[in-house]
Amino acid sequence: MRIATWNVNSLKQRLRRLLPWLDERSPDVACLQETKLADDPCLELLGDELAERGYEVAVHGEASWNGVAILSRVGLEDVVPGLAGAPGFPRPEARALAATCGGIRVHSVYVPNGREPGSDHYEYKLAWLAALRDAVAAGPEAALVCGDVNVAPADEDVFDPEAYVGQTHVTAPERAALAELQALGLRDVVRDRWPGERVFTYWDYRAGMFHRDQGMRIDLVLAGAPVAARVRAAWVDRLARKGKGPSDHAPVIVDLDEAPNGDVGPVVPPPSAPVTKGGTAKLPQSP
Repeated sequence: MRIATWNVNSLKQRLRRLLPWLDERSPDVACLQETKLADDPCLELLGDELAERGYEVAVHGEASWNGVAILSRVGLEDVVPGLAGAPGFPRPEARALAATCGGIRVHSVYVPNGREPGSDHYEYKLAWLAALRDAVAAGPEAALVCGDVNVAPADEDVFDPEAYVGQTHVTAPERAALAELQALGLRDVVRDRWPGERVFTYWDYRAGMFHRDQGMRIDLVLAGAPVAARVRAAWVDRLARKGKGPSDHAPVIVDLDEAPNGDVGPVVPPPSAPVTKGGTAKLPQSP
């Protein structure tokens, strides 16, 4: 069983990339984030194409912003949009969707960005992560949390920790909130598979950061123990970040029980750029 998660950064913009990718990688379950479409337009855009490929689809979206989806060829049951008790900003946003696929409770999530440490949106992010933890805790142990969590779990998950000082995604409260979620028994399957390896899933469009491999690992697959024990391969599909009109995120792919492509490595294909020396880089938005 192959599970994938991908922040597509607009389904409309990424349709020409998504459909060939589904054909090539053939995930049994695909969790999508930042669909940026309300439910009906999303189904009108993708419904027939997905049905032809054998996918059932659940969506939870809104026009222009946010939005999550789950595509499944192994069943799609007990679909629940949103998070019970989750805060809004100021209203509830389309950031979470859960369904049971092939006996696994799958959560597709797009965690709030946080914008700036100490801001109202930052506090919203922390409260939203707490609501996600509660929702996952109320479910079965055979669970997957897949998506853009907008937190780099550790310093090795960013290209240069010094470049992120004072920024969101790396602060102690954000990492503590993510750790509380993982404390439910969820394993970070990519990091478990590839400890110490340089693995990123997001590269800013600006300043040539992808070609320099100046990225972050903020798209995660977190697995409960019964699911984590079945992992045979876990990798970042960096090829999907290349070429014309890509998302700024790459898909993360996890194979359970068997690995059709073998245990291919942490990043496919691996980057050729040299590692950036710490303290020498600035983020595009930095002064």
